[in-house]
Amino acid sequence: MSLRDFAAYLGVSDRTVSNWEGGGASYQPRAESQAVLDTALGRAPDAAKARFAAALGTNGAAPPVTGRIEVDSHKFLPVFIGGERARRLRAHMTPSADDQWLESSLARVDHPEAQDCVLHVFACGVAVFHLVQSHEPAALTDLAVWRYRSYASDLPWARDKLRDLLDEDHDRTPNPEYVLSLYWLTSAPWAGNAYDTALRLLSTPSVLVDRGAPGGPAPLDGTVEDSLLASGFDHPDIVSFGVQGVSTGYAGWSGVAYASQSRERGLTIDELVACELTVQALWCFTRQIQQMIEDGQDPSMPEEYGWRFLRAAYSRLTTARAQETAQHVLMREAIMKTSGLAERLRAAQDALRESVG
Repeated sequence: MSLRDFAAYLGVSDRTVSNWEGGGASYQPRAESQAVLDTALGRAPDAAKARFAAALGTNGAAPPVTGRIEVDSHKFLPVFIGGERARRLRAHMTPSADDQWLESSLARVDHPEAQDCVLHVFACGVAVFHLVQSHEPAALTDLAVWRYRSYASDLPWARDKLRDLLDEDHDRTPNPEYVLSLYWLTSAPWAGNAYDTALRLLSTPSVLVDRGAPGGPAPLDGTVEDSLLASGFDHPDIVSFGVQGVSTGYAGWSGVAYASQSRERGLTIDELVACELTVQALWCFTRQIQQMIEDGQDPSMPEEYGWRFLRAAYSRLTTARAQETAQHVLMREAIMKTSGLAERLRAAQDALRESVG
């Protein structure tokens, strides 16, 4: 392609491509530009990828792979059920002692595939299913495809489980709308930059999957993963919260990935899970308020969960606490940023305050 044609293909200006070309080998495009170029490379024909790999001297291959991939998948399925349903369920559950400011109860439930499944019901009216499943995929693409395909069964399963627990008609039981993933990497075959790239891919698995395939989510060409591991991958929506020599961690819109190189100094899985439970519960709560507004209603919640509750939640989640470690603060800030929860809390707080005059 000519410079102009290539710029049009990427959706950037001619001058942007000129800057890349004129900058030489030492020039590093911005993260947004890198993401555009990574996408273009992933969609390129094999011949173009081969030329690209030859130019880099990588022959299209990632660093040698030794060992296997072992990862624990943690899924969070939140659904707003309302205060009355929450009270009915919590009457038969164990109160949680983890975080008293956001009152909740928990109970283990059976899931056909998960090694562990815990239902957390928050007094504010949100239920969150937490599923734990261990995997040893041959490649990250396999795990990404499983992630999207399993949602098709996890979401209706969660609704059916709630219906049974609440003993009510199917039509009255609310639907979980989405699933967020947390990946805890325990063993990996990569080294160097490829290891870091793999964690980035785990936090943004959509780049490895054709979600619009006729038969459901399907893997992209197998060379896409190898190419990205060899050349690197970045995305403007990925936020790092790892600490050099201690851990590698990334948060993205659809998930979080973490690997600890020093178990004594890194975050624990319980800390990551606790943060996600809080964030997902409040995200779902604010989503309900947004839905009321979009349906043309004046948003309303019980007084104890009104705008003052949201103001307090905003403060707790955006202000460092004295007992928090630096790693915990980095994790919370990364998850808050990629989830967009801070903005949602402020918007929901304003909406509720306006509705009560």
